[in-house]
Amino acid sequence: MFEIQRIIETALQEDIGLGDITTEVTVAPETMARAELVAKEDFILSGIDVAGRVFKTVNPAVDFEKLLQDGCKVRRGEVLAWLRGPAASLLQGERVALNLMQRMSAIASLTSRYVAAVAGTRAVIVDTRKTVPGLRVLDKYSVRMGGGRNHRIGLFDGVLIKENHVAAAGGIGAAISRARQKLPHTLKIEIETRNFDEVEQALAAGADIIMLDNMSLAEMRRAVELIAERALVEASGGVNLETVADIAATGVDIISVGALTHSINAADISMLFD
Repeated sequence: MFEIQRIIETALQEDIGLGDITTEVTVAPETMARAELVAKEDFILSGIDVAGRVFKTVNPAVDFEKLLQDGCKVRRGEVLAWLRGPAASLLQGERVALNLMQRMSAIASLTSRYVAAVAGTRAVIVDTRKTVPGLRVLDKYSVRMGGGRNHRIGLFDGVLIKENHVAAAGGIGAAISRARQKLPHTLKIEIETRNFDEVEQALAAGADIIMLDNMSLAEMRRAVELIAERALVEASGGVNLETVADIAATGVDIISVGALTHSINAADISMLFD
């Protein structure tokens, strides 16, 4: 909660700065208003409580009444929330609240499309660290609202040995061995592989999760057979809505999709005064 409040305060400071000049010269301080947040298209809602907190941060006297919950399917024209309070406060919070909620809802909506595409398979859709700097907690929350799951939050909460780690450590076996010696038994070790030789090395070294990086469908199917459930299998690279179902059909356990958070189009939401 502290992290979300920090995001909000930083965004408001960026937008308002020393003051909202337009509102100060056009709206009397005593003017009260009522407004609604309206969906201008269909999407999966995420960020409604964040939006409410934005307005409360601007002015605790603002009354924010949400009508829908995060994770809901929203239809064009639906009212998401009512706001009542000083007109100046509503105007000052408008852009930040909409920016955050539009991005969050877009992530949830895109995630839901990927989740639907792999329905009926064993594969789960997860995000990556390809998030907007400073907004990761909101981006990853929105993936969950869309039905996806979170990969590691950052470098601090999971082990993912990548190509450059392997090069610096002196090989796959050496990297996994060193990690195993230093880690508690509660942490799993994941390693990125690019070919069957590296998959074999990862298995021999006892990796818990093997990532198949940019492999073809045929290569992924063969790798899944080779691993034979001795480790979880993650597919990464070349994943989009046109390919994800075929990737899931290879038998992988996890499909990581950077596009969930780095290639979204903001949901269309407006604030309208009544």
